[in-house]
Amino acid sequence: MTSTMNSNSFIRVLAGSMTLLSAALAYFVSPNWLLLTAFVGLNLIQSTITGFCPPTLILRKLGWLGDDGIIHWGGRRRD
Repeated sequence: MTSTMNSNSFIRVLAGSMTLLSAALAYFVSPNWLLLTAFVGLNLIQSTITGFCPPTLILRKLGWLGDDGIIHWGGRRRD
């Protein structure tokens, strides 16, 4: 059995995780890590406007994102 996830849900989880990681790094390491938060936010805005989303491009190249927008972790099973 393969686990699946909608690509929109994955992008939200990824963006939230990167934002939290960036905030923690800014607090504990250097305030410069807030640039990562800005990058994540700007990437979300541009992907909404243009429809181009780098993480989905990577998932598609790995063969994990189907035409239906569902992520199949580890790729699709070929029977």
